[in-house]
Amino acid sequence: MVAPPDNDVLWARALHFRHDDGSLGLSGVSLGVRVGEILAVGGPRGSGKTTLLRCLSGLLPTGSGEVWFNSVPVHTMSPVARERLRRDRFGWIDPAPLLVPELNVWENAALPLMLRGTGRRRAKTAALEWLERLDVGEKARKHSVELTHAERQRVCIARALAPAPSVLFADEPTAPLHRIDRAHVLRTLTTAARSHGITVVLATHDAQTAALADRTVSLLDGRCVHTVHLPPVSGTAETEGRAACSLSV
Repeated sequence: MVAPPDNDVLWARALHFRHDDGSLGLSGVSLGVRVGEILAVGGPRGSGKTTLLRCLSGLLPTGSGEVWFNSVPVHTMSPVARERLRRDRFGWIDPAPLLVPELNVWENAALPLMLRGTGRRRAKTAALEWLERLDVGEKARKHSVELTHAERQRVCIARALAPAPSVLFADEPTAPLHRIDRAHVLRTLTTAARSHGITVVLATHDAQTAALADRTVSLLDGRCVHTVHLPPVSGTAETEGRAACSLSV
């Protein structure tokens, strides 16, 4: 094994994955994600976007290949160690807004912090801050059945941001939202990431969403087919080499 570059918080090499039914998920994907970068992973439905995020986050064990987080090999971790890593360092947003029905809104948003051992008062303060930013602060004491679909998704996004994760994995995070809501939530998400130094890996098929990222990697049939820097990165030898390495065939 060769350790990844020091400025890559996430690094993957030659990732392969097949689903339980034998269908191809990933085929030789390699990429690096820099600290504080917002990386959009694009591609059509079935191209491997969600599978890639799940492998990078340790939710799925790779069939072969390597995944590193802060120079630590995730691919060699035990299931228990990967679960601890996800709890303590990663955040996740699903396309479907899943909340614990027995808990109210602020308790749902504070749940990851409390699972880490944060005191209830401190966890509530952090949760309420993000709920306010996402315009659902007035719903703090309501339960999920009292919320619209879009409001539930905003709570899920607040829940992912409240613990200030090192890396936030967002799988089509604004899919349930209307266009106007989507723009506001994306601005909040990207502004929060940049101000708090959170690295974001964002799966999306929407070009306007991808345009908010620093860089876009496109997948097709489980392979990296294209990488675009947004905005353009100065053409140093190191940058050009890394961009070339992120294009796999």
